[in-house]
Amino acid sequence: MEIKKILVPYNFTDLDRKALDFVIRTFSNAEEAEVTVFNIYTPVPSITMKDSPEMKKMQASLSYLHQLISEQEENLKQAKQILISGGFAADHVNLVFKAKKKDVSTHIVEMAKEERFDLIVINRKPGKVSRFFTKSVFGRVVASLNDTIVCIVS
Repeated sequence: MEIKKILVPYNFTDLDRKALDFVIRTFSNAEEAEVTVFNIYTPVPSITMKDSPEMKKMQASLSYLHQLISEQEENLKQAKQILISGGFAADHVNLVFKAKKKDVSTHIVEMAKEERFDLIVINRKPGKVSRFFTKSVFGRVVASLNDTIVCIVS
């Protein structure tokens, strides 16, 4: 099976960077390979501000959250530059920066199915006994996809 479409869920961790490095080492020479770097962010609630002192305090916090989202978007653009510097053509690297409406694993699975990705490169954080009782994102993704290769970086 030839790998043409690669999805990399990206959340700005060291393991995510390792996933990018893996994609570069493995697929940067494949002319047909197209990479989509995907991030889900929690949107800032929309609140009507009135002239009360409590609402003005909240407005400062909301402004800070908007700033964090803007920084995440810029960091996602840096991930694209890493892939381009690693040998991918700029038109073969796509970014998806999407507001969270469901759990992250559902967003990944839906995108993988809708866009028909050949490969998903996802990370797995080792440890934590609590994951034994609740499935992690990568566990739900692996369990939900049938005709897609899932590569786990840890």
